[in-house]
This record gives sequence, structure tokens and C-alpha cells, in this order.
Amino acid sequence: MNRNVTLLLLAALSTSLLSSCATGSTATAKHKPTKEEWNVNTVQHGKASWYSIKTNYGTRTASGERLSNTASTAAHKTLPMGTLVRVTNVANGKSEVVRINDRGPYTKGRIIDVTVGCAERLGFYSRGVVPVKVEVLDKKPQR
Repeated sequence: MNRNVTLLLLAALSTSLLSSCATGSTATAKHKPTKEEWNVNTVQHGKASWYSIKTNYGTRTASGERLSNTASTAAHKTLPMGTLVRVTNVANGKSEVVRINDRGPYTKGRIIDVTVGCAERLGFYSRGVVPVKVEVLDKKPQR
């Protein structure tokens, strides 16, 4: 009888441990902002290009971070570091929220440089430069 109780307790304990592990992994997943959570502060229209570790020669960004080709980050001339913006490819309507962590672009007529991975997700990697809408986002106040 003692052995049966022990096995039952071990089974219950391992089931509870497994379920807590499963819920713990979803709690640490990165949160993607939705349109309902953000106010659009300002809107800019212009051209976007992309850059990568190869094109910036592996240097750090202006914020001090290492550039990651797959990150949802971007370079902007004037927006504060850490600002979240929604970049929309006007040609196909695809959009992505990115964080400003670098300065640039320094080519006339361009308003933002996104990472190469972001350019792929927005559908303009092969084109190189596309017209975009950049929406500067502010967190909506909690009710």
C-alpha cells in the first residue's frame, strides 16, 4: 500500500511540474504589440531601405547594441532610441513594428533603414528601396 501511495504522489507531482513548465514557456514569449494597444503619435511618408551586418561592417548601432540581421530594429535620423514605430510597405500593405536603435539613413530621400530580416518580412528585400509609411507609436494609457 505504501508503494502505491508513493507512486501516486510521484505521478501527481510530475504532472504538476510538467504543466507548470508548459505555462512558464508561454509567459516568457515575446509580446508583439497590437494595434489596440498603441496610439499613433505622428506619421511620416518616404522611402525605406535595408541594411545588414555586412553593409555596416559589423559595427555596433548608435545605441551600443550589436546589429542583428533578423531583429525588428531600424535606424532613423531623429527619433529617440527605443521608440517603437510601425513601418508599412505601401506597395504591398505589409507592416511590422520595429524599435529604433540606430541613426541613419544618410541617403537623401530615405527616412528609415530597417534590418535585412525586416525587409524580407515586409517584402522588399530584392527591391532594396520602397515607399513606406512610418507611424510613431505611443503606449495607450491603462484604464
